[in-house]
Amino acid sequence: MEPLSLTDLAGAEFAPQTTYLDTSTGGLLPARTVAAVKLAADEFASGRRDVGDPFEAVAAARASFARLVGVDTGRVAVGSAVAVHVGLIATSLPAGAEVLVPEGDFSSLVNPFAIRGDLKLRYVPLDTLADSVRPGTALVAFSAMQSADGRIADLAAIRAAATAHGARTLVDATQAAGWLPFDAGDYDYTVTGGYKYLLCPRGTSFLTVTDRAQETLTPYHAGWLSGEDPWGSTYGPVGELAHSARRFDEPPASIPYLGAQHSLALMEEVGTEAIHAHTTALAARLRAGIADLGHTPVPGEGPIVAAPSLAGRHEALEAADIVTSVRAGNLRVSFHLYNSTAEVDRVLEVLGGRA
Repeated sequence: MEPLSLTDLAGAEFAPQTTYLDTSTGGLLPARTVAAVKLAADEFASGRRDVGDPFEAVAAARASFARLVGVDTGRVAVGSAVAVHVGLIATSLPAGAEVLVPEGDFSSLVNPFAIRGDLKLRYVPLDTLADSVRPGTALVAFSAMQSADGRIADLAAIRAAATAHGARTLVDATQAAGWLPFDAGDYDYTVTGGYKYLLCPRGTSFLTVTDRAQETLTPYHAGWLSGEDPWGSTYGPVGELAHSARRFDEPPASIPYLGAQHSLALMEEVGTEAIHAHTTALAARLRAGIADLGHTPVPGEGPIVAAPSLAGRHEALEAADIVTSVRAGNLRVSFHLYNSTAEVDRVLEVLGGRA
């Protein structure tokens, strides 16, 4: 499939009414997704269900996501939120199991383990995570890219350390899938919220589970859709659960997935490599510009740019109709395929007091 021009795509699919630089909070919805969601809402209201089969939409979204992260479709479960997926994993651990997590990682990844109260949570700095895996560590749970400041985990080192000590791995790819070339099959579990860099509606999320990890995960969310034959599983106990990771599905919401199938198809058309090149170039331009202004951004190579000394400039950016965010004391700017160098330069003008 020939990748689309990002410039042509941005003009055809996106029409922001602001300078939108906050994908790490939520990605913009493509025009094709907006049209599908509006049509679905209208038709569900009218009783005319001609918009398409929601179950086929879920299947299409599952397959697209699987291709984007390099795993077989049979290893992907769907749901509505990362915390729900993580909660399923947390319930599978025995009392007393040690879970190793980076300090300050996103709550949806950490809290399902903390809330149990009978697990040993050990928090360490992100840059020491690989060295902190030890005999007896049951699970290493971490984000591929930190939401607060854009730091990227040393994926290879953490994976090697976990393998050496027999620990399982859980990667939250919410801030990474879509722009970072990423093989979910390298980890026992991955969880990914769809509404950020995958440009899906809220209410879409994905769990990947290796064959080995599936053996010890209990499908607590299993309803009729988790049956090997869903339409034969609508009443009473499900006689035969799906042989794939579909048995771990949280029953998906129809309208978000009727939109998500179009967002994920678009992501496949463009390609992760093209999005990676575009977004990281914009971020590098902004980091260099911030440094020229006499400030020190958090070191990084991803599409999130964070600068603690510029958090106080957030209101000035808002006044200039530039959408960014403040997280953990950092001004946070995050890029996607719909952003441009002109927008980077506009941010620098405001930050430098020239606008």
